Order: sequence, then structure tokens, then C-alpha cells
Amino acid sequence: MIEGQLDASGGKFYIVAARWNEFVVKELVAGAERAFRMHGGSAEVVWVPGTWEIPVAALSISKSGADAIVCVGCILQGATTHAQQLSNFVAAALVDISTRTGIPITWGVLTCATQEEAIERAGMKLGNKGEEAANAAIEMASLASQLGR
Repeated sequence: MIEGQLDASGGKFYIVAARWNEFVVKELVAGAERAFRMHGGSAEVVWVPGTWEIPVAALSISKSGADAIVCVGCILQGATTHAQQLSNFVAAALVDISTRTGIPITWGVLTCATQEEAIERAGMKLGNKGEEAANAAIEMASLASQLGR
């Protein structure tokens, strides 16, 4: 059986964080950093202006020998379909980058109806989605290594 391990030691990890809704995103970054420390590693944090800019940074990082990339941000639903369009396009771009490069890219971008929901998912009530995305990145980097990447 081949299974990824939660061991970040010696890995080259990055967190791409969107500054938009920074109050919430800082908590996601803190959760992701905590996960890397808990599993023996660390990650370089790369700040971008907003969620739209995450894929460009992730693509650049994927060319640097990264073992995995964690993407965090916060998209709040407004009165239009902008939030759905933004999250769909960014998610599709990240999946494309990940599958083309073989670099695991995990999704810690919140897509909530309200700021209160976002705060809950950033560690206040319902766990920390940044931490969850970092754990997935660590495990996928281990798995990719075992599979020959």
C-alpha cells in the first residue's frame, strides 16, 4: 500500500495568501504554519493582493522546486455572481497548474456567504481550513515523492 505521510521535515513548502479579507486570511496562514511546524517543517509565505492573483504566484512557485503549495484566501458572497465566478476560475487554474506540473496545490480558500462564516472556518469554531490544507499538502508531497516525483 502506498500512502502519504504527515512528515514535512526537509520539504520545500509555500503558502500563497491573498491579502483581501486579510483579517481572516491571517488566521488561515497561522493555521497552515502551525501544521507545518507540528509535522517537522516550515513554509515560506507569499502574499498576493487578492484571490485572483493566487494562480500566477502558484505557477511561479511551481517552477522553483516546491514540494507543495498551500493556497489560502477568503471570498465573501456579495449581491452578484462575482464570488462564484472568482472561486471557480481560481480553482480551475490551480487544478490545471497542479496537474501540469505534478506539484500538489491545496485549496484553503474560503468561499463563505458572510464574514461570520469565514471567521468560524478560520479557526474560531469549525477548525482552521488553512491547517487542513497544509496537512493535505504535506501528505500529498509525501505521496508524490513515493510515486517518483
